[in-house]
Amino acid sequence: MRRTLIAGNWKMNGSSAANAALLAEIKAGLKAGAGCDVLVCPPAPYLLQCADVLAGSAVAWGAQDVSAHVAGAYTGEMSAAMLADCACQYVIVGHSERRAYHLESDALVAQKALQALQAGLTPIVCVGETLQQRELGQTDNVVTAQLQAVLDMLDVAALDSIVVAYEPVWAIGTGKTATPQMAQDVHAVLRSLIAAKDADAAQRVQILYGGSMKPDNAKELLAMADIDGGLIGGAALKSADFLAIVAAA
Repeated sequence: MRRTLIAGNWKMNGSSAANAALLAEIKAGLKAGAGCDVLVCPPAPYLLQCADVLAGSAVAWGAQDVSAHVAGAYTGEMSAAMLADCACQYVIVGHSERRAYHLESDALVAQKALQALQAGLTPIVCVGETLQQRELGQTDNVVTAQLQAVLDMLDVAALDSIVVAYEPVWAIGTGKTATPQMAQDVHAVLRSLIAAKDADAAQRVQILYGGSMKPDNAKELLAMADIDGGLIGGAALKSADFLAIVAAA
């Protein structure tokens, strides 16, 4: 039985004061034995704040990106070892905004996932198609190529240490959401791709939905057979919304 994961991606939002309030509200509102794993991914400058505030709680913390390099002259980069040193457990790789704004290739995303794994972090590997690609019927081909680039870098044993997130680009920050069945169809394709590498591992890998999951649609999305949680954007910045999604899980 796969455990549900609700992960909040704060993107480039927050301040020390705002974070303190948000984290306090999440901790206070999170019921004991909530039945799912809970994660927040703040901007890098606030990772140590999360480590301080969340230590000993049921809420994990992770980063939004990681370098493909181990160390060296890479100004502005953060290595996987540095993130582990901040007690991170997870790191997002290949988010659509990184792919679009920073031109990250499938190969680079795969390298980042590998670096994360080697440092003991769990990479949340994001895949997803644009509106144009969906309208052209290319969704399955796009997400398959994105995930396959990562799978090709991993041995079977590593599959249990990754999380996959399907985020239709056209549904991120637009208020549009894939129907539960549309999301399920893509999740099933992704699980089948993992199964081609190892059928047993495919039944254990968590696949999250990352396209504008909100309190009013979370329950229906999470009821789908292959949707194992959510990668939450805007709703993760409001404790009431985030906790409502956790409750739906």
